[in-house]
Amino acid sequence: MSAENTTDAAQAPSEGGAAKASLTKPSAASSGAVPAPAAAGDAVPAVDPRLLVREQGFAGYLAEFTRRMRTGELGSVPVIVGLVVIWVTFQSLNSAFMSAQNVSNISVDIAGTGLIAVGVVFVLLLGEIDLSVGSVSGLAGAAFGVLNVTHGVPEWLALLLAVLAGTAAGVIHGFFFARIGVPAFVVTMAGLLAWNGLMLQILGANGTINLDDSGLVAKLTNHYFSDVAAAYGLATVAVVGYFLSAFLGARKREAAGVPSRPPSELVLRTAALAVLCYTAAYLLNQYKGLPLALVIFVTVVVVTDFVLRRTAFGRKVFALGGSIEASRRAGINVAAVRIAVFAIASTLAAMGGLMIASKINAANQGAGSGDLLMSSIAAAVIGGTSLFGGRGRTWSALLGVLVIVSIQKGLQLESIAEPVKYMITGGVLLAAVVIDSVSRRTQKAAGRA
Repeated sequence: MSAENTTDAAQAPSEGGAAKASLTKPSAASSGAVPAPAAAGDAVPAVDPRLLVREQGFAGYLAEFTRRMRTGELGSVPVIVGLVVIWVTFQSLNSAFMSAQNVSNISVDIAGTGLIAVGVVFVLLLGEIDLSVGSVSGLAGAAFGVLNVTHGVPEWLALLLAVLAGTAAGVIHGFFFARIGVPAFVVTMAGLLAWNGLMLQILGANGTINLDDSGLVAKLTNHYFSDVAAAYGLATVAVVGYFLSAFLGARKREAAGVPSRPPSELVLRTAALAVLCYTAAYLLNQYKGLPLALVIFVTVVVVTDFVLRRTAFGRKVFALGGSIEASRRAGINVAAVRIAVFAIASTLAAMGGLMIASKINAANQGAGSGDLLMSSIAAAVIGGTSLFGGRGRTWSALLGVLVIVSIQKGLQLESIAEPVKYMITGGVLLAAVVIDSVSRRTQKAAGRA
């Protein structure tokens, strides 16, 4: 059979079927059904609102910013405004506030509490709380002192074991919370008491262990990179790194057909960051140079921010903060993520404790007590991390601890009594929580929560 005949034979049944269907199935006109209208030839495809905003230039961004503020999407705006007000106020009261020495002291003081606050951010993203971070930080400092000074363990090994002790404490908290079902508040409250008791036990009757002045831990807060190239080099790395990350991200989004920031916006953002970084580098170089403590803290913030925003684990943390049941139905191992989060929080608490021990060059019975716990939690919340879970970044810890330490340093320069510092810090914390609550309620009213 020829190809032509084969084609005719193949088409015949279909034509018969079509004829039969036309006889048995009533037409749209006879049945009274309204035929679907043909697509208009000049129909305009839907355009992403973000593209329209960016095409409108400055006016579009201003309108978008106004809309975000009106609908409760405040972001980091309140804390940045607060920082500016704090710095301007204290500088007007005392010109030494923005001096090179005071700026350098602030950059070192934020490291210990800031590292603990970064860990608190992870826990708050789950909508939970960790009350043990202060005691864990004190335990880490005590463990290092006992291992290194009392038992002669090499510093690097004692430091590693001290940090791992914090990790183990977090795993214990996470296990009882995620596997046994004990509320996080109760588990970490028990940890607060237990780890503080263990710290007192291992310190012994003396209660204080002085560390080596020139040792590894002492250098965490006492070492400065005096070469001016160090501070400017770090500033350059930060600026170039941000620009490349933003530029490559915009290229990927553009290639995927997703709205991305135009080059002009990237340049403007990079220029603003450059002004901030190079000004800080200039001030630090006027005193002792770039502090090692600041380098460690900023590195931890950058790494943890990458983990939260760019990895599957980070997306799972945010998912759990949004809805536990939805996360479980999506196949997320809820217990494993919870345990990992508490382990991260306690690990960072141990690192912060070693940084604080470095600053006083000793491990003593007062470590981890006082206002350290409240300052760590306050730093995370003031920086913009929500107490209700699912919203926040590790940069929140940096901004929040800057607010707290700036207030403390400013009040010290003015010789304000300690009780007043607590009252002012408490008022700032309350204001941050009120802003967060009002923001969430406004977003719900606007249908954006």
